This record gives sequence, C-alpha cells and structure tokens, in this order.
Amino acid sequence: MSQSAVKFNQTVLRDGHQSLAATRMKTSQMLPVVETLDGMGFNALETWGGATIDSCLRYLAENPFDRLRALKKLSPKTPHQMLLRGQNIVQYQAFPDDVVRAFVKCSMDAGMTNLRIFDALNDIRNLRTAIAATLEFGGHAQGAISYTVSPVHTIEAFVQMAVEFEGMGCQSVCIKDMAGLLLPRVAYDLVKAIKAKVKLPVSIHSHNTAGLANTAYYAAVEAGADLLDCSIAPFANGTGQPDTVLMEEILTGTGRAPTYDRDTLFDLQKYFEGVYKELGAYTSPDNERTDVGILRYQVPGGMMSNFLNQLKEQGMGDKVAEVMAEIPYVRQCLGWIPLVTPTSQIVGTQAMINVKMGRWKMIPQNTKDIVLGKYGKTPGPIDADVLKLVVDQTGEKPIEGRGADLLAPRMETLRQELTGKGLASDDEACVLYAMFPQQTEAVLNGTAKPEVKVAAPKVSDSSEISRARRVALTVDGIRKDVLVEEYK
Repeated sequence: MSQSAVKFNQTVLRDGHQSLAATRMKTSQMLPVVETLDGMGFNALETWGGATIDSCLRYLAENPFDRLRALKKLSPKTPHQMLLRGQNIVQYQAFPDDVVRAFVKCSMDAGMTNLRIFDALNDIRNLRTAIAATLEFGGHAQGAISYTVSPVHTIEAFVQMAVEFEGMGCQSVCIKDMAGLLLPRVAYDLVKAIKAKVKLPVSIHSHNTAGLANTAYYAAVEAGADLLDCSIAPFANGTGQPDTVLMEEILTGTGRAPTYDRDTLFDLQKYFEGVYKELGAYTSPDNERTDVGILRYQVPGGMMSNFLNQLKEQGMGDKVAEVMAEIPYVRQCLGWIPLVTPTSQIVGTQAMINVKMGRWKMIPQNTKDIVLGKYGKTPGPIDADVLKLVVDQTGEKPIEGRGADLLAPRMETLRQELTGKGLASDDEACVLYAMFPQQTEAVLNGTAKPEVKVAAPKVSDSSEISRARRVALTVDGIRKDVLVEEYK
C-alpha cells in the first residue's frame, strides 16, 4: 500500500449544496471564496455537473457555462471536477452520441478538466461515448461505480467494472457511494480488490447520511485509496460529504493524512455559514441529522433535500415515512437498480405516486422506459407483473441493445430550432436546449427570472399552529407572489 498522503476533492461548490440546500447556491455566493479554495491545494474542485446545470437554468436564471467560466477564471491552478451521467449527460433520459460528444467538448472548452462518468444502472455500454470523448478532448476520464447494496450486487461485479474502465482508458476509478451505504469493512475489501486488479488511482465518494462515511473513508484509506471527496461545513455531513477538517483529523497518525491550512478552512466555514443562512428556505434539519433509516431506503444524499421539497410541494409532507418505505419495494420491482440520478428520482416519483394513488395505478414514462430497457440492462430481473403491465400499456417489447443506438443525431436539428427562434445556436446553446428546452430558451432570450422563496420562521414549540398566506414581494425589481407560512 502506498504511504503517500491521500488527497481531497472539495465538493462544497457542487455536491455540498446539492445535498444540503437543494442545489440553490448562486454563482455570486461562490465567487468571493473561489480564489481561496484554489490556493488550498485540493486535488480538484467539484464545481459542476449533477443537478447544478438544471438548477442554474430552472431556478437561478443563470447560464451554467458562464458559471463554469467564472469559477475557472478565479481558480486556474486547481483541476475542476464534474459529475456526468454518461449517456444521460445531466438529464434523466439518454441522448444521441453527437449531443454527448458536443457536451463534453463544450464543458472542457469552458474550463472543466476531470469528468467523473457514471451510469445509473452500471451499464458500461452507456459510458463508452462520454469516456471516449473525454479522452479525445484531453480531459481526465474517471470511471465511476454506482455503489449499492442488493442481492445482485457483489464486490466481484464492482471490481470487474474497474477492470473494464482501465481497458477503456480511464485514468482513475471512483467508488460512488451516493446513498452513504458503504460499510467500513466493505470499503476496505472493495478498495483492496480493485487495487489488486487495476493500476489506477481510486477515489471514494460518499454521504454521511447514515453516519458511516467517515469510518468508510478511513477504512478505504487503510486499504490504499488515493482520493476522498470532502466538503466544508455547514455544507458537509448529514446528507453531504464528510467535513474536510474532521476527515483530516480522523486520518491523523495514519501516515496518510493531508495537510490543508486549518485557519483558512475555518475562515471558509465561517463564510459558508452565512451562505447557509441565506439559503434557509432550502435547508432542513432532516438533511443535517444522521438517519440510519437510509440503510433501508438507500436514497442518495444529493436527492434527499430536493425530494423532501417536492413532497411538500405535492401536499405530501405528512407522507414522507410512507413514501420512503415504498422506495425499496419499487426498486426491487425495477430489477434492484441502484438509486442514483436519474433512477433515484424515477423510483422516488413512482413511490410517491404509489402512495398517493395506489400501487402501479399510474406509471410515468420514465418508469416505463426503465422496464423496457431504454435506460440499459437492469442488474436484476424486472417484476413479471410490472413488466406485463407496461408492455400491455405501451404495446412495446423490451429492447436488448443500447438505448442510445435507437436515437438519431440531433445537433444540427437543435441548431436549426434555435436559429429559427432567433437565439444563439452555438454548441453550448444546443446541448443545453437538448436537455432543458424551455429553461434554456428563457435564459437565452433574457426572460428567465430567479426563483424567490421565503423561508418559514423556525418553530420553537411543536404546539404552534401554522397557516399560509400569499404576499407580494419585490426583489431586484422583480415582483413575485410567494407563499409564506405564519406561526401563532
């Protein structure tokens, strides 16, 4: 085992706020500390990908490529890292190869360097295009294993994925533990097994939702892991990644602890405490606490804060426990798929519908596409009754090949559509429009407005009675009608 110090990837500008504040941190809230982060010596700054691109367009009225350029300009020394959903890019459905390639190139032209590429089903076929494009355009391709626990997932299968990643030219491997399920002993054994088979650096990504991540990280480092994803409190711990200071302290005495300037880290923490308060409408004590129930639900930390918001918006805030209990059942019926974007949202939405309307009374198209193999090969078999229901409803049979092979090239069509609307039609505009057409059009034509949401007052007494009323607020010259909860 190498005794060199482990290095940290810093996730506060992406997964930290995705997991703990529904991905609502604005670029303006990041810029004051980007130069400081650049001087810390982290292996990479995770600044993009995941839900941030959707959030920029949908809620913040920002062009995500402009964000990436702005962040890179202030942090030129440190590689930037992003999370890419393989053939799904950063959306829920698959896209043609030409769109995937264009997105990768645009990302790297805007300043991205390290692409962590995963598939929700761990179907290698859905990763080949993105990995090949990353290598072609000079980036660092990291193949990611979507770690999960089920009767059909084994260490041997995960190791085989790492072997395939090495054969495809990946420069590193990530064990992506999106729900925080990785036990210390399993972390040790899995890292050891991968290190025995491939000559690539191994990165560990986890969430502290169940309180396991710190010990899993420690065990992984003991087994020879090279890189750990950490964040900065208060955008750390809970459903987020372990805190940088705490993880560094835990590794003290192992001979592998990194050294990051402690005073600067505490200054950064103080700054982010202010940002956390500013985002109070999107934070929740439920995301900050340890929840061993996650070992049953397996819902990823990056989804949890957004999902709780969605349940409240659907008037199902009192049904959280029922929906969470339904998730493992839906997951099993859909072939024990890992719960990571987009499958976590698909399973979560189906569970919500099952609770609200009855099991399988309504099946959204995304669920049907999972059943029909359009997302890829599921790890286990689809429930026979669910399969029959979907086949009967759609008249389609499950496909055997790669779903993207059925998709026609789209870049020129997208360019023509944007040109016809009198909008920018460069590759950046095209790839964003492919994934988020309405939101991209609004940003490009200048009509997008940032979401305004007012945090409800903190309730100090459970006996307090709440009611809601609509009020008109003007923010930055924009009038908004917002729903405000009052407590008596």
